Amino acid sequence: METMIKENIQRITARITAACKKAGRNPQELQLLLATKTVEPERILQAFAAGCTLIGENKVQELRDKYEALAAVPHTAHFIGHLQSNKIKEVVQYAQCIQSVDNLDLAAKLEHRLAQEDKSMDILIQVNTSAEESKFGCKPEETESLVRAISCFPHIAIRGFMTIGALSAGEDKTRECFRCLKQIQKRIIAAALPNVSTEILSMGMSGDLEIAVEEGSTMLRIGSAVFGERHYPDSYYWNENSPV
Repeated sequence: METMIKENIQRITARITAACKKAGRNPQELQLLLATKTVEPERILQAFAAGCTLIGENKVQELRDKYEALAAVPHTAHFIGHLQSNKIKEVVQYAQCIQSVDNLDLAAKLEHRLAQEDKSMDILIQVNTSAEESKFGCKPEETESLVRAISCFPHIAIRGFMTIGALSAGEDKTRECFRCLKQIQKRIIAAALPNVSTEILSMGMSGDLEIAVEEGSTMLRIGSAVFGERHYPDSYYWNENSPV
């Protein structure tokens, strides 16, 4: 199993390198985040041993339950699933970045909790670039106003944006989603907002990473290509009410 995970990471790295070469990009511009939903700590530790120490969890309960088992190895944990406000108290204990902030009410409650604990938190703004009702994320046209509002919160640092490409769609639609997020990034850069950084574009997963690289991704969220296929649909992992 350990050999398989190491070899899978090597294959993903080779795909990223090839995609960067085709797009005229430097592979060093991209971070590989391992999506570890439903993956046992022992297998995550094998990935750590292979050199990957950036992970993302979709459920707060999994983030919490795996924390102790992974704590001995220095790593960075992002929360990449839909965050309910009643889970904020827990998620700020275990994550270093929340990739799924998509509305002002959630950000305000996060700011309040962080202020109480005298902590700061990196976040990404999640954008629903495919306009699919099954997905979370703010509307593309509302992103700038949301960024402006959140940028006033002293305990929250906006680091960029996250999106999920259109599901079960052709390459053109997926590319359109990623291109939309890149355009949002350019508009926010042009706005020169104080206390806002835009260097992270978290987009691209196991099935569409090449398109994401071509369209400017700086962080790829890879799960099944490293750990194997999962037994639940993606929607399962976006709903915090689903049983773990």
